[in-house]
Amino acid sequence: MPDITKEIAALKKERNAIILAHNYQLPEIQDIADQVGDSLELARISQNIAQETVLFCGVYFMAEITKILNPEKTVIMPDLHAGCPMANMITPQQLVEKKKNHPNAAVVCYVNSNADVKALSDVCCTSANGVRVVRSLNEKEIIFIPDQYLGSYIARQLPDKKFHLWPGYCPTHMVFSKERLEALREDYPGAKIIAHPECRLDVQEIADKICSTSQMISYARESEAGQFIICTELGMLHRLKKENPDKEFIPGSPSAVCPNMKLTTQEKILWALENNEHKIDVAETTRQQALGSIERMLKL
Repeated sequence: MPDITKEIAALKKERNAIILAHNYQLPEIQDIADQVGDSLELARISQNIAQETVLFCGVYFMAEITKILNPEKTVIMPDLHAGCPMANMITPQQLVEKKKNHPNAAVVCYVNSNADVKALSDVCCTSANGVRVVRSLNEKEIIFIPDQYLGSYIARQLPDKKFHLWPGYCPTHMVFSKERLEALREDYPGAKIIAHPECRLDVQEIADKICSTSQMISYARESEAGQFIICTELGMLHRLKKENPDKEFIPGSPSAVCPNMKLTTQEKILWALENNEHKIDVAETTRQQALGSIERMLKL
């Protein structure tokens, strides 16, 4: 039986393609990717891609960002059904109405959003750089979309600004509970609880550290602790274990699985490369407008 990883490697070379994968992808997808990272890491990588084709293993808005930054490249996804429920919780029309209600506010858009929403925003941010992005703005009033929990986390760091939070959320990060984490802390008394800022506020409140997925890696590497309770999508544990083999990582919930992130398989990667599908396209007007909000973030 042919080795699918060798077939993918050969096709990748033939197509002059690079494979980018998000931290939440299945372990076998992360292991064959050329680059693995969070949204900010992959956006930065997308600025300097030499290959003609980018195969993105993640959810749709992430592939959109790559296309926005690389309009001349062919950007494909293994499965176009890999969407983001949070990104779909706000529409351009809803944002227009929100802006009418707060005309003096700057719109800060979490990258977990669709291109047409980014196009109406002043600047994008990630969970890694959200505080820095909002702090850099002159405006004292902020419309933060679409994640209310990341917005709340940033607002607590910047009390001099007034926030209007959109009531969006990540369903996967809603599975973490304060009660379960307290029970895990009893089972692992020396473990540090690391929570993603998309978690609910009661989870954030008992966490030892709140950070993005890339920050989780650096925190785990630099910490003297040997055990960590991780409150984010389960795919993250693979990279944490791979880069910190001498430490133990305990899932904050066994149910923290994003079904959209798990739609990508090695077979789908092979088929996408074979057929040069499924292509990501962004209308040029939307692309130009969204590019401005992304570039303003990356300049920071």
